Order: sequence, then C-alpha cells, then structure tokens
Amino acid sequence: MSAASPFAPSVLVYDDTGEHADALREAIEGAGLSVPEVISSPIALIDQAAGNCPDVIIVHTDSPGRDVLEHLCVMTRDRPRPIVMFSGDDDVGTIRDATRAGVTAYVVDGLDPGRVRPILAAAIAQFDEMQRLRAELADVHLKLAERKVVEKSKGLLMQHHGLNEQQAYASLRAM
Repeated sequence: MSAASPFAPSVLVYDDTGEHADALREAIEGAGLSVPEVISSPIALIDQAAGNCPDVIIVHTDSPGRDVLEHLCVMTRDRPRPIVMFSGDDDVGTIRDATRAGVTAYVVDGLDPGRVRPILAAAIAQFDEMQRLRAELADVHLKLAERKVVEKSKGLLMQHHGLNEQQAYASLRAM
C-alpha cells in the first residue's frame, strides 16, 4: 500500500451508527482508497461482500454486536480477507470475540485519518502472514497424515509378511 505500489485494494465499509460515515469515508479516501458506499445494515454487509468481493472490509462500530460478528464469521469462512474494526469498545472479551470472527486488526478509538493507511497496511500484512501460516500448517498436517499411513502400512507388511522395516519400506516404494 505504499505510494509506489500498484495494488489498491477494493474496500467494503460498514458503519453501524451512520454517524461517522462521512468521516470514515474521508479517512479511507485520504488513504488513497475509493469507497463506493458506506453501508449500515448487517444484512447489506453480507450481500455487498458476496456481490462485490472486496479485498478488505472496514467496520466502524461503537461496540460490535453479535449479529455483526456472526456475519463477519460467515463472510470469512468461505473467502477470508483482512477485516479492520474501529470500535469504541475496549472490552477484552469483545476484542477476543471479534478476532475469532475474523477481525484482523481491532483498533480502539483510532479513527484518525492519518493512521488509516498504516493500519490497513499492517492488517493486510498480518492477514497475509496468517494465511501463509495456515497453508503451512495444512501442509504439515497432510504430510503427517501421509506419514501415519506409510508407518501403518509398513507395520502391516512387517507383521503379515515377516519383513524387517527396511524390507517393508522398500516393498512400499516398489508399489
């Protein structure tokens, strides 16, 4: 998201109060991103995310309600993406719930136009790193599962055919 970067993520903005819509739009546009509209309905949030496939979702709320968190969870289940939440609620439980719902960056009382760009950049970088780690973890799980199958197969060959470990492994490789 640097000035030299050709990547300009598409953004979906949700403000449940509507009171800060203009300031939010101004801050985000000041960060060099376009905001097609600021929505205020949780149902519209799901519809817009499905229809527009934004790269980043920005949520502004006094306190994230259960409906909003559930909708964010549903939206990120099939198509994960960075979510930045600006909120006035600094409750640790609320922050934990938001993170579990897929929020990448939870910023308390931080809707300062000068901070929006670096917050978005940090959220995107954090999201990308988490996706890399998830992919790496999935790969490790797959390799571990494959290894378990090989070990079990080796054991069966050793038990039923009286082979030693090297012979069983060689037999598996030949198959």
